[in-house]
Amino acid sequence: MQDASARYGGKAPLFSIIIPLEYHRGQWEQSWVAWTSQTVDKSLYEIILVVPPDFVARDELKVLAGEQARLEFTASDHDVGLCAFGATKARGSYLFFTESHCRPEPDVIELCIGAIDANPDWAAFSCRSVPICHNRLSEAEAAMYQADIEFGMRQHPWRKVLDQCFVTRRDVYWECGGLREELGHFAEWVLAAAYHARGYAIGYLEEARFHHYYIGEIGELKTFTLDFVEGEIRYLGEARRDPGGKLLEVPIEWVEWAGFDVSLARAALNALVHYSLKGCGWKRPDEKLRAFWHWGALALHGDRLVRAAARLAVIQAYLGLSALTVIGSSEAIARWMRRYIAALIHLQRLECIHRVRGQAGPAAKFLGDHVLGQAGFHGLESSAGHVFRWSEPQAAMRIQGRAGRNTVRIRSPAFRAPLREIGAHFYLDGVRVDASAIAIGADAYSMDLDLPPSGIAILSWSCPVLTGIGDSRRLGLSVSAIEVSQDAEMSVQP
Repeated sequence: MQDASARYGGKAPLFSIIIPLEYHRGQWEQSWVAWTSQTVDKSLYEIILVVPPDFVARDELKVLAGEQARLEFTASDHDVGLCAFGATKARGSYLFFTESHCRPEPDVIELCIGAIDANPDWAAFSCRSVPICHNRLSEAEAAMYQADIEFGMRQHPWRKVLDQCFVTRRDVYWECGGLREELGHFAEWVLAAAYHARGYAIGYLEEARFHHYYIGEIGELKTFTLDFVEGEIRYLGEARRDPGGKLLEVPIEWVEWAGFDVSLARAALNALVHYSLKGCGWKRPDEKLRAFWHWGALALHGDRLVRAAARLAVIQAYLGLSALTVIGSSEAIARWMRRYIAALIHLQRLECIHRVRGQAGPAAKFLGDHVLGQAGFHGLESSAGHVFRWSEPQAAMRIQGRAGRNTVRIRSPAFRAPLREIGAHFYLDGVRVDASAIAIGADAYSMDLDLPPSGIAILSWSCPVLTGIGDSRRLGLSVSAIEVSQDAEMSVQP
């Protein structure tokens, strides 16, 4: 690589290899040897070993590294935080993030230089991860995560940041916000979305291979998923409007969490009771009983039953997976590991959301800035040029306006029928809104409502059940926005 040395050699190296020494899994020495055995001239790259406070082999590390690496010490004890700190100390034009339980093949940097020359449109790229397994659980773990990695690298439009082996232009990294320690490993997804939103391409350099050690311990799986989920929920709770934020899929648990608000559930139950007493909307008794059970349980217990059921599912999956590691086939272990991880993520999301309940966040802003909370809504979707959410046949929202008379407009694309034919009944703080106060248009319900001195009230409704073709959900109204106005002022939030 003499040509590369001539082209890229200079006072500053081309690459800064950033290796966090947390979670090294006993592999850091092998990783070090692999990095010091690269086929290119050592002037082309610097190695930055970022050392957490609890690293026990500091003296051995200093002797081994000698003059071949820079040691950077920080108080952080998380891989992402160590990487973020290492990036602030880097001198290279390209940052090369990796992990201390990963070891590169000798030609990795040589291949990376070739990729930079051959792909000037790449602002960054990830290399190929090759699993190292040592027991059947690690084999199942590797198969699960490798499938996800391959999907991200080859099919997903933007989820291409792989912290095992990620190379990026340093200027673009900082422009896109860098890695945020407080988001844990979810920071990788946030960074990848930021690159995509700003129009920066991330490539996949399959020829450059890294060998990644899978630990194969159930406890470590739990720790990793919790770290990711905590970062995910923390990010959603920030309600930031960063470029790329809209690319990140909102988990269903976050969409539904406001439905566990007891006061909103009671308002929806009240709407259901009054609607039923009017003899409206029920063709099947089982649908009616199902609705009463759903809202009654939420009104009495909030999210306790849901979290208990999720906890039970995790215990069952854990016991099944633990037993199979002793007596089961590899296929069964892989199947139950996926089941365990899915159950674990569901529970962890519910628990994290429960802890942040009451804090302001986008869960309270799904339908507009005048909606402080909502219960009974499905996820965001789009059709016929409209972006909207289906409500359930009963739904409730905590709205905020000014004290006194306000106009509340529910934007509702008429997908199921003309709005006048649906037969929805609306209630404000438990009292039915008189039909004379409701103007029904082609795509909106407009209501003149008197809000209390606080300007905050609960608006709920009940309507007939709509069951879509091939859709098991119980649907009510399609809602694209809620607008609250006074004195002819209107705030529209799509």
